[in-house]
Amino acid sequence: MLLAELVETSRAVGATSARREKIAHLAGALRHLDPSEVPAGVAFLSGELRQRQIGVGWAALRDAPSAGDGASDLTVADVDAAFARIGACAGPGSVAARRRLLGDLMARTGDAEQRFLTRRLREVEKAGT
Repeated sequence: MLLAELVETSRAVGATSARREKIAHLAGALRHLDPSEVPAGVAFLSGELRQRQIGVGWAALRDAPSAGDGASDLTVADVDAAFARIGACAGPGSVAARRRLLGDLMARTGDAEQRFLTRRLREVEKAGT
């Protein structure tokens, strides 16, 4: 599933107060996820990451490149894999490596996707402190 589709589902859920509509939006998105994307998709829609903490702080988010125009071709699996690579960085130079990988990911996103991912990363960072 494209990340843009998941972002739209999140927007639609937030835009309605009707419980049945929320359920319908979420169920539709879950049906369209590839089975391998379900854990990441559920985490993203729940405001979390599968990896929990990945070592991305406020400064890295502030310094991320601007988003592109429109939606990207990123899938939920692409983003989940990018977060796994970012979270796996350890040792000397890991901060720079995480920033570079985050920058690479964010440069590929559209504006709505970047806002969605930034919110997720901020929520995860806040929860971890």
